[in-house]
Amino acid sequence: MYSELMTVERNWVAVVADYVALTKPRIIVLLAITAYCAMVVAHGGLPGMGVTLVTLTGLALSTGGAHAVNMWYDRDIDKVMRRTKMRPVAAGRMAPANALAFGIVVELLSFVGLGLLTNWVAALCSLSGFLFYVFVYTIWLKRRTPQNIVIGGAAGAFPPLVGWAAVTGHLGIAAWLMFLIIFLWTPPHFWSLALYKQEDYKRAGIPMMPVVRGEKVTKRQSLMYSIVLLLASVLLYWTHVVTLVYLCVAVLLGVTFIGYNIYLARESAPDVTWAKRTFKFSLIYMTAIFFAMVVAVHH
Repeated sequence: MYSELMTVERNWVAVVADYVALTKPRIIVLLAITAYCAMVVAHGGLPGMGVTLVTLTGLALSTGGAHAVNMWYDRDIDKVMRRTKMRPVAAGRMAPANALAFGIVVELLSFVGLGLLTNWVAALCSLSGFLFYVFVYTIWLKRRTPQNIVIGGAAGAFPPLVGWAAVTGHLGIAAWLMFLIIFLWTPPHFWSLALYKQEDYKRAGIPMMPVVRGEKVTKRQSLMYSIVLLLASVLLYWTHVVTLVYLCVAVLLGVTFIGYNIYLARESAPDVTWAKRTFKFSLIYMTAIFFAMVVAVHH
């Protein structure tokens, strides 16, 4: 009897773990950081605990729902890619319909919850991110064009809009600049990963930039995006929502990121050392620049 109970418990734990995996929790954490930092900047200090919990929970549900729908739709290509083949739907541990239903339900909860407990501007921003990720990136662009991550990457730029709107009830120039920072950061971030994972994309038939246009073009465009990213990040200072401390950090981070991309551009196949280093630094960049906004917020 005891062993049967333990088996049932293990099965339930495994099921819950799979539903959590559907949401891509590590990505949600990064998105939540950008949303919360935008809330702090918009409020001119730490926002209330209530609005913070509601906003971040609503955002987590919305992005998690989008990721679940993505895994439902991409289950065929996920099966042939090493880094995705163990996902719940691709591995056959979850019925595709369950993943789709889960994604839709949690998005509805997010939209209604954010609308009723914060405001409908924040709810609409969150819904827009969900729809953009599912329909524009996953269904329309991902399998059709090497510009998939450039345009579709905008989906990941919505969280600061959600955070800003949750606090203020509207969207300001500073919020859109935060959106732009993430939008411009996404191509060099994702392409650096694609450079050393391109065999996966070839097997799955996904037209990622390194596969379709080649490594040189990819690296050159990544460098261009990193330069424009520096300019966009500096512009935030001139909205007067952050102090000179932010400007200094933004310049330091931006120049360093450009440096990484220069070294990446000089790297030749099959070496992927700088591709991996650039990808890792891109994660540090995104976290650091949003924390810099919080540290340097105008009170």
